Amino acid sequence: MPLPLYLLAMAVSAMSTSEFMLAGLLPNIASDLDVTVATVGTLTSAFAVGMIVGAPLVAALARNQPRRASLLGFVLVFAATHAVGAMTTSFPVLFVTRVVAALANAGFLAVALTAAATLVPPDKKGRALALLLSGTTVATIAGVPGGSVLGALLGWRATFWAVGALCLPAALSILKGIPAGRDEDEATHRPALRAELAQLARPRLILVMLLGALVNSATFASLTFLAPVVTESARLGELWISVALVLFGAGSFVGVTVAGRLSDQCPGPVITVGGPLLLIGWPTLAMLASQPVALFTLVFVQGALSFALGSTMITRVLYEAAGAPTMAGSYATAALNVGAAVGPIVAAATLSTAAGNLGPLWASGLLVAIALLIAFPLLTAITADRSTEVLR
Repeated sequence: MPLPLYLLAMAVSAMSTSEFMLAGLLPNIASDLDVTVATVGTLTSAFAVGMIVGAPLVAALARNQPRRASLLGFVLVFAATHAVGAMTTSFPVLFVTRVVAALANAGFLAVALTAAATLVPPDKKGRALALLLSGTTVATIAGVPGGSVLGALLGWRATFWAVGALCLPAALSILKGIPAGRDEDEATHRPALRAELAQLARPRLILVMLLGALVNSATFASLTFLAPVVTESARLGELWISVALVLFGAGSFVGVTVAGRLSDQCPGPVITVGGPLLLIGWPTLAMLASQPVALFTLVFVQGALSFALGSTMITRVLYEAAGAPTMAGSYATAALNVGAAVGPIVAAATLSTAAGNLGPLWASGLLVAIALLIAFPLLTAITADRSTEVLR
């Protein structure tokens, strides 16, 4: 894989740490800024909405700009918002910084996904995407637990400063590793924005975006509420929450790496094998959550299966949106973040049911089941496409 892909993954890791880190910082922020924990919780929603809206909007504004300049600008804006957030004593200001950070993150990921697809041969998009998304899994393994520890030791502001600092080497790497200027040949053959947006009328593109959103919503439904499963169902101490998150992140890294080697040439087996296993895994985890060994084992397995299936579906978005070369990454980003926003909402609604803190695990299973039912027409179409390619 080209060196620029690794540099982009470094930046994705820093940004993903910021996206996930608030889960362990909410009480400290609420106490420091004299607001309720529920009020601070709106920062997560603001970030998710900013990502969903920002992906296509910012990608459209940046489509005619050199990629290096766009990527560098997004990273620097992201770092600046964290510096302001670390210094402010006003919750409204902190809220605004999260929205701006989400817009910068969305723009960066949209451009990076598109850039990743152009840095490799057409049949290697899945591997390129897997490498890029590995930045997210690294954030889950190291960044998020590390941020929680740093926040506990030095306060939540130190975590914001740390994320901003992580962006600086990423910015330098982009400056040194991403070619300057625009690809004139690509610009010459680039479709008009209206033509790229018209791709959203294609049923297969909408279908793969929906599937990607459903799988990601199942992932975030359980990941968001994993802490009470560890402390209440398994009756373990709070330290074990970080262990569970690290295991989920490690599984995610394995899943996205393996799927990256399969999703280009044979996505069908990933869906037909990984999908049912993922479906079975969530209710099994709910039933065995009181047993720590089974809990941690299944957390690792579900992380691997979730990211294997999810990254495969997002790779299909890039393939289906081939007619939108500058906007395809934003469509994939929007699908990912619709899932990240919807999943926790669905999961939260189950907490007041008889299932209690295991409700999100059952909700994840339901979301995967819906995705698999919808996936059959897509799987048939993909298989037909592969057969046609062989005949050619």
